[in-house]
Amino acid sequence: MTEKATTDQQPLHNVRFFQGLDSAALAMIAQASRKQRAPRDAFFFTQDEPATTFYVLIAGQARLSQITPEGRQVILGFVGPNQEVGIVAAIEQATYPLSLQAVTDCEALAWGSAALVRLLEQYPILALRALRMVTGRFVQLQNRYRELATERVERRIARALLRLVEQAGQCERVGVRIDLPLSRQDLAEMTGTTLYTVSRTLSQWERQGFLETGRERVLIRVPQELNRIAEDLPEASSS
Repeated sequence: MTEKATTDQQPLHNVRFFQGLDSAALAMIAQASRKQRAPRDAFFFTQDEPATTFYVLIAGQARLSQITPEGRQVILGFVGPNQEVGIVAAIEQATYPLSLQAVTDCEALAWGSAALVRLLEQYPILALRALRMVTGRFVQLQNRYRELATERVERRIARALLRLVEQAGQCERVGVRIDLPLSRQDLAEMTGTTLYTVSRTLSQWERQGFLETGRERVLIRVPQELNRIAEDLPEASSS
């Protein structure tokens, strides 16, 4: 990755973590950051390494993943522009619980641990938001593991696709395109199943007209059908 200093506060205006702070505060926060670029497939950080940096992505898409004790990779989600990750860097001697890898060329603003702690001390609202961020991530992980443990695979795949639509969906004339590189292997790792099962399920849904897939491309033609599967609702009567 490459990095350089920055004083541009404009990207911070769209970041929820910094909302409500005045221009003077945002200018100081921007000055404390540095800009990092990561090409596709590069890692911002990896699981279990010392947590030294807090990031806000300003361009591109990155993937959050975790290696289980059994050695299986699980994709826990994607991070897009204006999203924050790595708040654990504020905790002394913490390690990253996840890995963050660029899936497209990415650019991020980055704050080292010392700079991040100073910001949290100077602006208590940021400390409160940091606490909420950690709590929210914990609840998200609990929900994901509950899905993996209790829900049938079709529901898990449908839920994963709908989450990606919410995060990176782009409306088109014939449906909603998920605007990030997404392979069937990615979906398998997001849903705790095999590539064969994902391929079989997506092929069935393609035959039914719910969606279209291509190389790292998914177009949802009938989102309400995926929602029906995700919520385990009965099929509408043909009559």
